[in-house]
Amino acid sequence: MNRTNFNGSDCYASTAGVARALGVSVTTVKRWVDDGILPAHRTPGGHRKMLMADVVRLARDGNLPQADLTRLDPRLTGTPAAEPAELAARLAEMVRGGDAAAVRALIHGCYHSGLAIEVIADAVISPALARVGHDWEAGRIDVLHEHRGTQLVAGAVYELKATIERRADRHRLVAVGGAVEHDHYVLPSLLAQVALLDAGWEAVNLGPNTPFASLRRALDEFRPRLVWVSISYLAQPAAFEREYAEFFQVARSFEAAVAIGGRALPDSIRTRIPYTTYGDGLGQLVTFATTLHPRPKPPRRGRPPRGPAVL
Repeated sequence: MNRTNFNGSDCYASTAGVARALGVSVTTVKRWVDDGILPAHRTPGGHRKMLMADVVRLARDGNLPQADLTRLDPRLTGTPAAEPAELAARLAEMVRGGDAAAVRALIHGCYHSGLAIEVIADAVISPALARVGHDWEAGRIDVLHEHRGTQLVAGAVYELKATIERRADRHRLVAVGGAVEHDHYVLPSLLAQVALLDAGWEAVNLGPNTPFASLRRALDEFRPRLVWVSISYLAQPAAFEREYAEFFQVARSFEAAVAIGGRALPDSIRTRIPYTTYGDGLGQLVTFATTLHPRPKPPRRGRPPRGPAVL
């Protein structure tokens, strides 16, 4: 395989390697580079080298039926053929065993094979971690194993986020969100951010334990079109209900849509508070987000979208 320093999405691949992975000729790859469609770096000897992140973008968005990224990275092989339930079961075993490389390969493989982030989150990651959580509650594993596994998944998602951000358009609508105060869960809001990034948004994640005062300040600072509020733990329901209702009115004054969701939001509270949209998974969030800002359309067959200029 013609490549150098290949260690994930930051590595470079040769023109010949990219041509094999995308199922096109070397001449076609060179033309895409010269036309500015595929970003490339030049070696001191004048050879073109492409980032794996940019090759992934073409494979996903370029409508290239002969593309096979496993020709560049064999770690991605086998993932796309499995059903989400089977992938969730595999991921649960990897998380229990603390296998960081396997966790990363499975999550990244799902994405590179064409599964949307919201599907990976709702149908693979969430049920896998629920299984691990049940094992801890039943005493089959220690809390250290659950915490370690959650960190492994978060690490893989952070890497995926970096890959998506590299190919993002500059001019995007802004979304801001986070988990409510006293909610220290990292993954739900992180996955919401990455799902929205993948859907074409500029998504700013304020993370866990975010007071509504900070969300109000974010409205003024970022002027988002969409705000998401993640609720995986609700320490003070009455205070939440009061403070959230006040925040929603401020968000309306900024003409920002507000999406709420999370396993700790009971129907008894949800039916009493205002919101623009509600969902029990990221699929609903992304579906609503696309009504405000449609996903970028895939290019015509064989002609990927123009990328940044060649360096």
